[in-house]
Amino acid sequence: MSRPAIVQFNLSPTLGGAEVYTAFFTRALVQLGWPTRLVVDPAARFWDDLDLAGAERVAADSGRRFVEDREVALVHASLPARQLGELDGCQVIGVAHQAVYDATRPGYYDHADILLGVSQHVIDSLRHHGIDHVYPIPLYGVADLSRGQPSGELREGRLFDPDARKPRDRLMAAFARARAAFAAPRRFEPRSGLSLGVVSRLAPLKQFPELFERLVPILVRHPRVNIDIFGAAVGYKPLAAMRSMLAPLGVRARFWGHQRDIRQAYGAIDYLLTGLPEREALGLNAIEAYAAGTPVLAIDAPPFTETLSEGVTGFFYADPRRDGGADFERVLSGIEDGALRPRMDAATGHLAKFSASRFAQRVEQALQHIVAGRRI
Repeated sequence: MSRPAIVQFNLSPTLGGAEVYTAFFTRALVQLGWPTRLVVDPAARFWDDLDLAGAERVAADSGRRFVEDREVALVHASLPARQLGELDGCQVIGVAHQAVYDATRPGYYDHADILLGVSQHVIDSLRHHGIDHVYPIPLYGVADLSRGQPSGELREGRLFDPDARKPRDRLMAAFARARAAFAAPRRFEPRSGLSLGVVSRLAPLKQFPELFERLVPILVRHPRVNIDIFGAAVGYKPLAAMRSMLAPLGVRARFWGHQRDIRQAYGAIDYLLTGLPEREALGLNAIEAYAAGTPVLAIDAPPFTETLSEGVTGFFYADPRRDGGADFERVLSGIEDGALRPRMDAATGHLAKFSASRFAQRVEQALQHIVAGRRI
């Protein structure tokens, strides 16, 4: 079968999981011999830190025709209606990077001829909401820990990405810039005790404030447990909400902001904490944590049940919205007294599912079926 060019679209202005995913998806295409180029927001400089395996990057304002005859469009993130309309007449594949949990969804979900889900959880959510043009095999993903340059040491990065439409965001961003001009960023110093970490953008779909609303009363009772937050908030409001929710922990809760050297962030914590599950798509940060040798604490629900191996790469606990956090405290106490110890040295077989080679195989299988027009 001849291989048409795959023209990928990701116009996100900021770096998140879907953008990291786009990078390793691009590398898989190049490895497999699918010609590809990536259309991006011209102001998004984070692509410079991501390995695209030499694939061409095209600015969305270049004025050129992006998809030629017999080429395939593959969409990773929301597109303006005008640009979606320009894809009429060509084959469109959408990568569903988020679960559907209410009546809203990105426009390209309905515009695409077929959707590729990044997890079974996403596939199930699409079908639950009446979207049936879905490839039945989840793509999953790989741990990409090589993005950015090694920093030598962890320091405080920007704490939030301002929304230019909001006056408070602009004001707080100006204050943060002024502060950075007169003071060196804080350097990370490890502390005694147990460090639970968040390594993620603080986006609404992660629901971290709602999670910590249930966990903080328990954490207060465990004075040797610290919380370290790595990742920028999506706007100032989520950052303020997290600070308010973690305030009872005082200096035991620290915010470190965006980190280019993501491997060091995982290495600085004892366990990764994931967010609430239902709006999550895959939990790419959990897969990254495993690859970095850091175990994970996650709610016992999809999509985390698709990636975490109980007792090996971490531990599950019951949804604290149902039991008030009693099961989380059981797990936390077991970790503190040594009764629960993850067997990360036994994770090799489990992690093979998330290797770059296995991911490339799944991409190849999906594209072979879709481009050839075969029924699944």
